[in-house]
Amino acid sequence: MIDKKFLSYLEGFVSDKRKATFLRVLDERTRHFTVVLEDIYQQHNSSAVVRTCDIFGVQDVHVIENKYSNKVSRHVAKGSQKWLSFHRYKNEASNTKNCLQHLRESGYQIVATTPHNESCLLHNFDITKKTAFVFGVEKEGVSEYTMEQSDGFLKIPMVGFTESLNISVAAAIILQEVTTKLRNSNLDWKLSAIEKETLYYEWVQKSIKSIKKITDRYALEAPK
Repeated sequence: MIDKKFLSYLEGFVSDKRKATFLRVLDERTRHFTVVLEDIYQQHNSSAVVRTCDIFGVQDVHVIENKYSNKVSRHVAKGSQKWLSFHRYKNEASNTKNCLQHLRESGYQIVATTPHNESCLLHNFDITKKTAFVFGVEKEGVSEYTMEQSDGFLKIPMVGFTESLNISVAAAIILQEVTTKLRNSNLDWKLSAIEKETLYYEWVQKSIKSIKKITDRYALEAPK
């Protein structure tokens, strides 16, 4: 539950330009698509994907950490990690299973990005369904379990000698294509009013450097 009095108090520490930017960005955010990073150990790659999600308005990133821990490089992500919602799966033997199950329960179809023979070409992809795009490491790709559990496969057409793309490049190409189509469609792809309000509340707090001191001061000064 958002404390609207506290939010109003915090807004006094944020510039009007900053608040307007939050509202503009929130109006372009979506949860119609989401991204899953499965055991990506290259920090620069996963960080670049995070930056791409922010650029194209994808709010949620699901991070599976079976073998490797995943950290975001602030140098590569350029601060974009502050404005996204991360969901981490790293404490159990069935992290991938838990992630995919959670996504399905949230209404997503699971689509593995892979040059599989049965893969759908990117330009033919049906954007109408809520979709979680799963990305794996460049050489091995997504896990065998993910391949078995996926509802479909997606690939980027390639005509050169090289048969694979760097994960960050692949994510950028895919997200640019599907989010452009999404914004030109009649689908209800935007966040709900409650989702926007919740994220706005979080972003205002994240944008204030001395938030703890301000919160403590409010707790003392606020009328009981």
